[in-house]
Amino acid sequence: MITKTNKTINMSITTEKKSNFALVKIGVEKLDTIVAPDLKSEFVLLEKSGTKNVIVDLTETKYCDSSGLSALLVGNRLFKENGKLIISGLQPNVKKLIEISQLHNVLNIAETVSAAEAMI
Repeated sequence: MITKTNKTINMSITTEKKSNFALVKIGVEKLDTIVAPDLKSEFVLLEKSGTKNVIVDLTETKYCDSSGLSALLVGNRLFKENGKLIISGLQPNVKKLIEISQLHNVLNIAETVSAAEAMI
């Protein structure tokens, strides 16, 4: 049963490598303690493979807790030295949490994936 759960979780995060960035799409409504470790792992794998820029598409994510924010901060730290991490598609509740946490001053945020691409 645990393996089945992990398989479902891993399928909720998809990564598409483009010419100058990787697009990480979070396909779940909740970026929480269940999904955040997989997101952190994905960031580490991308960084180790030499990826410099990452766009995280949160269009489908309507809720984020502290572990989700922590995962985004890990990604930001990994990519800020040699590239950048850009968060896109923030839904109102997630955007509000990021602003309350003052992380909008730390994270690169774009309205859409297209706008994020233009920032690279």
